[in-house]
Amino acid sequence: MLISIGFESSADKVGVGIVDEDGNILANQRATYKPEIGHGVIPRDAAEHHAEVMPNLLKTALEEASLSAKDIDLICFTQGSGMGPCLRVDAIAARTMAISLNKPIIGVNHQIAHVEIGRLIGKLMDPVVLYVSGGNSQIIAYSHHRYHVFGETLDIPLGNCLDVFGREMKLDASKAPMGRVIEELAETTDEYVPLPYSVKGMDLSFSGILTASIRKVKEEGYSVEVVANSLQETCFAMVTEVAERALAHLKKDELLVTGGVASNNRLKQMLNEMAEDHDARFSGLPPATAIDNGAMIAWTGLQMYRSGYRQQLSDTLVRQHFRPEEVEVTWRND
Repeated sequence: MLISIGFESSADKVGVGIVDEDGNILANQRATYKPEIGHGVIPRDAAEHHAEVMPNLLKTALEEASLSAKDIDLICFTQGSGMGPCLRVDAIAARTMAISLNKPIIGVNHQIAHVEIGRLIGKLMDPVVLYVSGGNSQIIAYSHHRYHVFGETLDIPLGNCLDVFGREMKLDASKAPMGRVIEELAETTDEYVPLPYSVKGMDLSFSGILTASIRKVKEEGYSVEVVANSLQETCFAMVTEVAERALAHLKKDELLVTGGVASNNRLKQMLNEMAEDHDARFSGLPPATAIDNGAMIAWTGLQMYRSGYRQQLSDTLVRQHFRPEEVEVTWRND
């Protein structure tokens, strides 16, 4: 029974996950870098946080799995995409462990890992994937041994749009993710104010709606609650439209939403209703596996390794702009 460990630190979250070859998640420890209220993530500061907590996360993950380091058969890490200083933390941790234990090492594409953990948890075969997070907003689907991006944001990701709005409103995200804070505000009202709706074929743009939302509060006097609800409704309608178009064109019958924003209940409701209209099965993920986490890296790397993929230490340089299309998918059968 192969046992794989995964290190993830591509952005504000750092995680260590352990899985076996049957897809059982034995451990999934994580921590989040929290900037001051009103401030965004500074990659250097986040990387320092990740490096500080990584040893304890590793220790706790091994304890949770009731394993010792010597029981690990495969070391996996997020090779990209992500913030350079943050990515180097998980890469260094993985290289150190691989060298000390003389075990194989696999670098994993971050976006593909979100898809693969979603297929595992949701028991999905071939879904259209809406991946929405602070660093990415993409429509991804499999075809001819590749994961292709069929649509994506042209400027800022959806999660970043929500985060910046929350920071401009001086919302306190110290006890919950900013997306959840905004979701709770939106739940207090049904009032809606029109905001820019920007869908361009299969692509999206969130910078205009962000600017308009901030102006609605600061210059036009609308309440934060009303604008939070309006921002959610408009952005979620945009990504639902693009996901619907992908389902129709690709003729698939499964839809998965993953990434940090995928924890939002209103988004999942809208996507589920759309999927039902197309007789498609919809799956969302629990927050622990929807957000960035080590288990998704461990599971994806394990599949890559079992299919024959190998890397040398010289192949493990991090790649900030690592696209999913660049990876040949050897572990799936057409």
